[in-house]
Amino acid sequence: MRSNNPILSKPDAWMAPNQPQQAYPGQNQGQPYIGQPYPGQTYAQPGAAPGYGDPNAAQFAPPPAIAGRMTIEDVLTKTAVTMGTLAAVAVVTFMFMPAQFLLPALIIGALGSFVPVLFVSFRRKVNPAFVLAYAAIEGVFIGAVSKMYESLWDGIVPAALMATVVAALATLGAYKLFRIRVTSRFRKVVFIGTIAYAGLLLVNFVMSMFGVNFLFGHGNLALLLGISAIGIGLAVFNLILDFDYVEQGIAAGADASESWRAAFGLTVTLVWLYVEMLRLLSYLRN
Repeated sequence: MRSNNPILSKPDAWMAPNQPQQAYPGQNQGQPYIGQPYPGQTYAQPGAAPGYGDPNAAQFAPPPAIAGRMTIEDVLTKTAVTMGTLAAVAVVTFMFMPAQFLLPALIIGALGSFVPVLFVSFRRKVNPAFVLAYAAIEGVFIGAVSKMYESLWDGIVPAALMATVVAALATLGAYKLFRIRVTSRFRKVVFIGTIAYAGLLLVNFVMSMFGVNFLFGHGNLALLLGISAIGIGLAVFNLILDFDYVEQGIAAGADASESWRAAFGLTVTLVWLYVEMLRLLSYLRN
């Protein structure tokens, strides 16, 4: 792995101390090398322009400047900014939103976040403004839904936050420790499952606005726990895809703007995981 440390980047950083230097052709042992050329090599005359007298000078020209690349530091920083924006808006909504406006705020936040999601997902280059717009709108949703759950089950929000953090760290640890390999089939299965689950939730959400909640509006605890387990499992699998995207992007030298896409993906998945944890804990409380 290439290091940004200037000391470790030096070519001679790995040489052992007091290692004898190799003599060049025509050099006497113990005598300093005074610029005798290699066979077929020529040197520029003093004061000459760079490359003068060297027919191969073009191949030794400095490489062109390389644009910024995606790094783990950039991903962590941008994820912190995105999650910080979401958390700040969620806290303000949770603390100051009147109870009569919680349901409208929840609906606006849930539906309004789809617009920046589409812009981020389908644009070739990520615009940070759309990522932060998503974070702000989703913060309204998270603040409203958290306040609704907290009003029904005291202390459920801190428990859900802790469960989300533990699940995310455990997933990261398993990904690194067991070297989970993300294949194309794994991606396809997770993608299809996610789309199907999201579509089911969307249909249930729209129908619940008209008084029909076919997915969660019944007392079958086993079925509710099963649905919640599927949601948490899919969120964890998507988190693995996010980790793989970050790792592959850094290894491939992706453009620095892709750090925003990685931060966006991590934020979306963590929000989903948190909501599923809220739902699961509410079932267990009952």
